[in-house]
Amino acid sequence: MAAIWLEASKAGHPFLGEAVLLKQLTLVRDVYFPQAESWVAEEYDTVVGFIGMLGNHIGGLFIRPREYRRGIGRKLVGHAASRLGQLTVEVYERNPGAIAFYASCGFVLVGRKETDDEGRPFPLLCMSRPG
Repeated sequence: MAAIWLEASKAGHPFLGEAVLLKQLTLVRDVYFPQAESWVAEEYDTVVGFIGMLGNHIGGLFIRPREYRRGIGRKLVGHAASRLGQLTVEVYERNPGAIAFYASCGFVLVGRKETDDEGRPFPLLCMSRPG
């Protein structure tokens, strides 16, 4: 999962820079993964993506970039919604692909934060999907 997280983060969050992503990798692997309830998508016994849930909040949805646009993310969101009902997510404003993806899954904008969780000047959009 850590390798998928890094590969997908480089594709979706290039504005953060590789040094920041490599630093975050340890935090994600050692702190966030153990806290989250995660479900993986597999094909031919190989993990191709995962969703990590913190309650009903999507803490992360990451798919190998070569597997984009195959419905894997949509299936993972659908699985989470069927188990948990209403879902929330925060998306970097500078990641239009993710914003469009979540909108296509029924999420609507409910708020905006001026900085990310580490205080960097990268706004986050808060989105919600009814249960």
